[in-house]
Amino acid sequence: MVEPHNDAFEAVYVELDWYDGPRAGLADIDGVPHYFRAIHDYAHPDEPDDEYLVWPADQQALSWEREQWDIFVKWNTRYENGTASVDSHPGHGVDAHYDELTALLEPHRATPESAQRLEAEWRSSESPHRYGPHGPGYSVRWRTS
Repeated sequence: MVEPHNDAFEAVYVELDWYDGPRAGLADIDGVPHYFRAIHDYAHPDEPDDEYLVWPADQQALSWEREQWDIFVKWNTRYENGTASVDSHPGHGVDAHYDELTALLEPHRATPESAQRLEAEWRSSESPHRYGPHGPGYSVRWRTS
């Protein structure tokens, strides 16, 4: 079982889904990259929103995720500057390499039966940008549920 051994906030490499907070992505747990996916979907207001399933990501998946993240961040910068539209998002069939990475990453992003349950505490960074080359503008601290 994955069980964090420290109280430090750790790096978040990639945000894959956001809805009123991080819902899925890739972050460190004790310095080791792991995927995370929210357990609850906000369908029931009484459910906690800090519970996640987590599973290890290998170095190849991390490399591909960071490569795809870089493509997204460059598009997002243009979008925020008003020089790109939503329709030009690389995931809309606009960027063949982005689509290739999506296909390669699909099995890594699927939640395995062996995924463990942890609670997350999120902390915003000092960065003025929500999305930067090293990840989204927040970090995470994990604890057992």
